[in-house]
Amino acid sequence: MIYLDYSATTPVNKDVLDSFNNACLKFIGNANSLHKLGIKIDELINEATKQIKNILKLNNKEIIYTSSSSEANNLALKGICLKYQNRGKHIITTKYEHSSINETLKYLETLGFEISYVKCNHNGVVDIDNLKSLIRDDTILVSICAVNSEIGILNPIEDIALLLKNYPKCFFHTDLTQSLGKIDINLDNVDLASISAHKIYGLKGIGALIKNDNLVIEPLIHGGKSTSIYRSGTPAHPLIVSFSKAIRLAYNNLDENYKYVLNLNNYLKSKLKDIENIIINSNENCIPHILNISIKGIKSETMMHALAEYDIYVSTKTACSTDDLSLNILELTNDIERAKSSIRISLSYLTTEEELDKFIDCLKICLNKLSI
Repeated sequence: MIYLDYSATTPVNKDVLDSFNNACLKFIGNANSLHKLGIKIDELINEATKQIKNILKLNNKEIIYTSSSSEANNLALKGICLKYQNRGKHIITTKYEHSSINETLKYLETLGFEISYVKCNHNGVVDIDNLKSLIRDDTILVSICAVNSEIGILNPIEDIALLLKNYPKCFFHTDLTQSLGKIDINLDNVDLASISAHKIYGLKGIGALIKNDNLVIEPLIHGGKSTSIYRSGTPAHPLIVSFSKAIRLAYNNLDENYKYVLNLNNYLKSKLKDIENIIINSNENCIPHILNISIKGIKSETMMHALAEYDIYVSTKTACSTDDLSLNILELTNDIERAKSSIRISLSYLTTEEELDKFIDCLKICLNKLSI
């Protein structure tokens, strides 16, 4: 098998799984229990949380554990908007966001909120001057992803956060799902940030919303003690402990892994450029872990299934999308044919050049078959 869909999900690291199993088998109590078993688990969670804060440099931040980034995104957007709607109902975002942002914004529109979309340059990067021009007295939230999940576009999150410091009534949320464990982003001036474990070789079912300590939001889930008043429910201590382990492992080799993936990306692009009818959609403002291409005349799903016959796995767009074409590619290129024929190749430090050579060989075979 050649797996090239790491941006959809990653395989679980054995050390991370061992941490999960150990927490399950050795710590059988409920963190909310007042007896010593519960107290021990509560200490375990606090230690894991402390480690995450230290690694990510989360000064004056609270970590709210969730089931996923999608839940964290919902909690951030709904939590801010429902709490501060008396200040205004204007939200700013981009057209390159994950579906859990887009669908939440559609819901908020039914409650009377107004959405503005910031302009992006030809590479899909946020135009900060345009963002500044969109901010109004009634703007209460800006939500912009750090890295787009389909193309890999990297936004200047730290610069955006500095700009928004000048607008104390407006909060800044960023979706860090595709950047966590790949690049280092300073979150000092970010109010809220969403992360997930299964993108960094952790288990599915655990994510988090990082929030400023002094920021009050409206919870989505009420009732029952937990690690935070903003998300009720029995703390999933094995998932929390394993999440901490996944983050530690990811950041231990952050720079080394980035350089390795960058070399792979350049190697793959050099091979793809020699193949007729392939257009590379990712650009110089994209992280190397994602390489999006379009194949003229062949629909995305057709090529995806053709490659799967050779046990090679790529994706057509973000795994949570339900559209029959890539809206992100359409926004970037204004070319519906490229949007209908795009595939996302996502790389990892686990990927090898030999795997990419095999992928190129099979891609050529599939092109010949499908072009007949």
